[in-house]
This record gives sequence, C-alpha cells and structure tokens, in this order.
Amino acid sequence: MKNEKKLLGEERRNELLKILKTSSSPITGSELAKIANVSRQVIVGDITLLKAKNEPIIATSQGYIYFQQDQLEKLCERTVACFHAPEDTERELLLLVDTGVTVKDVKVEHPVYGDLASSIMVSNRREVTHFLQKIQETKATLLSQLTNGIHLHTLVATSEQILDEAEAALQQAGFLVTENE
Repeated sequence: MKNEKKLLGEERRNELLKILKTSSSPITGSELAKIANVSRQVIVGDITLLKAKNEPIIATSQGYIYFQQDQLEKLCERTVACFHAPEDTERELLLLVDTGVTVKDVKVEHPVYGDLASSIMVSNRREVTHFLQKIQETKATLLSQLTNGIHLHTLVATSEQILDEAEAALQQAGFLVTENE
C-alpha cells in the first residue's frame, strides 16, 4: 500500500491483514493509518471488523500483532493469581519477562462489571518499559488497583519448565497468591 491512494473498505482490510501477517513486530494503529492513507480511527474500526471475522489479531501497548496458528500450537499457557501494590508492577513484569515468558494479559474480577481483562503482551524489558510509560503518560489506572492488587496474568512460554520457573520467581518475590492464603 502507498500513501498516495486511499484504499476503501474490504480492499484496505485485506491489505492490513497482509501487513500484519508478514510483520515480525507489532504495528501501531498510527503506522497502519499512514500506510493506508486513512485516520487511525478508521484503522481501529477495520481491526474490529477483522477480529469479528475471527482473525487472531491482538491489540497490545506496542501495536497490533497477528498470531499465526502454528505459533499458537507451539506455546504453553498458564494463568497465575498475583497480588502486589501498584509500585511493584514494574518489578513483577520484569521478573516475568526475565524468565522468558510473555505476559499475555491482566484480569480482575470487578464487583459490578464482573471479569475485566486487558491485553498486555510484553515479553522483554523494552516492552515492559513502553507499557509502563503509556500507563504513566495517559494517567491510566492499573486494573489491579480496582481490586486492591489482586489480579490474574495469563503467561505464555515455549515450555512448561519456563512457566514453572516464572511461577517460582513470583512465589519467591511474594507476588503469587497460593491456595493456602
């Protein structure tokens, strides 16, 4: 796609899909908007329509990612319950990515809205820093603040051993909620 021509509807969404499928890193909505010569809001709508067609597109703090099916089949996933103060968020996330996991999301149980979840998709220190900068710049509230620090993370790794190591690191740091508590 080139900036000169404004692509319309289905043609634009097909091009966006091609770009996302071939990208090895997240692409922001603003970057996609420039490529397609449309507004970022149009891209948000396009991504929503693509997701509605069951395209495995994930919105992260770094941009949009397309998950190839073969990538998903090779990964192990585990949900862990955590508890800590907001100021320990960076320490928790760095601890996790340093063990080799991707922190896929954060979930909390809200008394009115029920389960609330948000994609995080951080897998290295740079992504953690970028995620936390966005939280700070936008003055957003961490979901865990809605539940006094109690939250769930879905962790993704290439092996169960890496997930075990991540869980052990959380336990050692005092962040893991166990059945005994």
